[in-house]
Amino acid sequence: MPETAKQPLPSGPSTLCFNKEEFMKDDFNVEHFVVECRRKVPLEMLRSDLHVYLKILQSAMIELINKDYADFVNLSTNLIGMDKAINNLLNPLNHLKHEILNVRNSMVEAGRAVDEKMKQQAKIRERKECLRTLMGIIQSLEKMEKLLGILPSKGTQTPHFRELNGQLIERVATEFNKLQFYVGKCRGLPLVEDIKPRIANITMMLQYSLERSFKEGLSSGNTEVLRDCLRTYATIDKMRDAESLFRSFVVKDYMEETISEQFIRNHPQGLEGMFSAVLEFFPRHCSKLCEITTGGSLHGPRDVISGYDFVVNSVWPEIVGNLEAQTPSIFAPGNPNVFHEKYTISIKFMERFELQCDSQASVKRLRAHPSYNAFMSKWSLPVYFQIRFQEIAGYLETSLNSPFTPSSDKTLFHLECSAVLWNCLHQCWSDSVYLVPLCHRFWKLTLQLLSRYAVWVSEVHEEMAARPLPQRESSSNLQQLAKPSNGDLGSLNATGVPLSATPSVASVVTVNNIVLLVSDAQKVTAKIPEFFESSVIHRVKEIGGDNISLLRDGLKDAEDSILLHLPQFESYLTSEITAQCIVHLKSVNDIPRLYRRTNREVPSKPSIYATNLVQPLADFLNSYKDAVSSSNQKQWAVVVLQSLGEQFLSAVSDVLTAVKKMEESLKRLKAGRGGNVAGGTQGMSDDDKIRQQLYLDVKEFGKQMASLGVSDSDVEAYGRLFETARSAVSTDGAAIG
Repeated sequence: MPETAKQPLPSGPSTLCFNKEEFMKDDFNVEHFVVECRRKVPLEMLRSDLHVYLKILQSAMIELINKDYADFVNLSTNLIGMDKAINNLLNPLNHLKHEILNVRNSMVEAGRAVDEKMKQQAKIRERKECLRTLMGIIQSLEKMEKLLGILPSKGTQTPHFRELNGQLIERVATEFNKLQFYVGKCRGLPLVEDIKPRIANITMMLQYSLERSFKEGLSSGNTEVLRDCLRTYATIDKMRDAESLFRSFVVKDYMEETISEQFIRNHPQGLEGMFSAVLEFFPRHCSKLCEITTGGSLHGPRDVISGYDFVVNSVWPEIVGNLEAQTPSIFAPGNPNVFHEKYTISIKFMERFELQCDSQASVKRLRAHPSYNAFMSKWSLPVYFQIRFQEIAGYLETSLNSPFTPSSDKTLFHLECSAVLWNCLHQCWSDSVYLVPLCHRFWKLTLQLLSRYAVWVSEVHEEMAARPLPQRESSSNLQQLAKPSNGDLGSLNATGVPLSATPSVASVVTVNNIVLLVSDAQKVTAKIPEFFESSVIHRVKEIGGDNISLLRDGLKDAEDSILLHLPQFESYLTSEITAQCIVHLKSVNDIPRLYRRTNREVPSKPSIYATNLVQPLADFLNSYKDAVSSSNQKQWAVVVLQSLGEQFLSAVSDVLTAVKKMEESLKRLKAGRGGNVAGGTQGMSDDDKIRQQLYLDVKEFGKQMASLGVSDSDVEAYGRLFETARSAVSTDGAAIG
């Protein structure tokens, strides 16, 4: 009973360590129950509580049995005689089952008989249909033979034909189409095999008549005759035969006469003139057919006979066949300039040829035609690119064999190899070299050229690091630029040297060479983005490239590789210039000797070394003012002056310290003797003169910096230097000029 099944459990004492409702849950688990209870109480208490609740459940069960005791006792009494009643029902049920099985078997047999009859009826219908088809075949044969006038001659199997034209051909074609349908349905029957010779005669007669009529229409330009013939070909599903006939009867002779090496040599425009003559075929010989098959006539679209494509299936294969057979020289890649010219002319011809197609579907059929693919595969584009690769890459490699040769045109670059690199990059994408199918290859070559230039810069850096200059260049040497060599590279030459070749840096690494290298490297990297926008990006968009950002990232990586070692070059240059300038600082240590106990006048002008201190830097900047940008000039000057200022400060501090010590020693000596030990001009000691001279020299250093366009604030070391010199003068009471 549902209510007893959901009977609530009897209540227990409130001190139980568990909830009695846990036993009624569907997912009750003993282990989980014990684990949960054990967390609260010990196992002994759990067992005690379970015993208590067990006694409660037993008591509740006894009460329930006592409550329904009468029902429990009557349950066995009510079941007496139930087995006899069941046995009485068993026999009638078995009899009914047997009768139902008999009826079922009878129905199955009847169904099988009906299916057999239906199959027989279907076979009879098929035979009747086949018989009617055979009768139709015989009727169509007799009708066509009557229309064609086919009568076997006596004693021979050669039939006699009646001449066909106009509507008669169309009637025969319609009947022939019906015959073909009937023969297809009865293929393999003896009667069909017997009448095959008669069908062959009719087919031969119909084709002969159609060809004769079609040729007459083509020769005379009779649109109605052509229309009837094309409609008849379409009726018998022989449209490809019409296209083949047009190709062999009209297209072949014209193309064989037009497409030839002799025609190219004799025509003033050469290959382009030959292709123009080929395109003249359409208005001369193909206009009527195009009007009939594409709806270009005045009769309107109702008279259009669709399913034909003479441009694709008749004209184009014949053109390609004659180009391959009669003019194979146009595909020769030996001369890349000639190959590029002929390929470009041929592609333009193909674009003009596609304009002759009446629809986009026709253009797609043209591009999917086997002869189209055969024509495109004749062009040895990989060979052409390999030749261009050897020319362009070899040109750069040749220039890198003498990398520090001065450029003949210094308006862009100072080194010939940089000018050659820039020329090579433009060559890759120029109209006279670039081909659309090779876009990806020329892009790769562009990156290879930049990478090769970066490798050369790296090689120069390694040479500079491994073998420093054998002797310091004098300031006069820094004024001289390298004289241009007589090695003019001229135009491109096919050396065939691959980009992976790495010739050693033959030229001696000099300050002049490094300056020109840094200048050119910066110019190249600065011009690359503009070159990409003006020469590359529109080429990529022509082929549907949309990942322009990836290409820019590739160029950015190439720029970074070229600029990678430029800071080391600049550090090398500034170190060399600083070394030339520091030589003059040796004279700072001679100043005390010039004024101590010599009675010299109070210094009023800077020392000679101070006026010459930055002369090497000034000479350098003046010599390379055309080669180095103004920003680089100031940057390098600040670095040199900062280092020079540090050295100057160190020398001045050492002299001032020595002077201070000497001054203190003299004071102690004076105090010990009690006499006057002052020397030089009255009112200013020798030490004060030394400080005054240092102060004037430091001021002169500041003036020299200003003459170079560098302010005091740009050179942090000068501020400390000036403050040191000024403090020394003011502290000791010397006059500050």
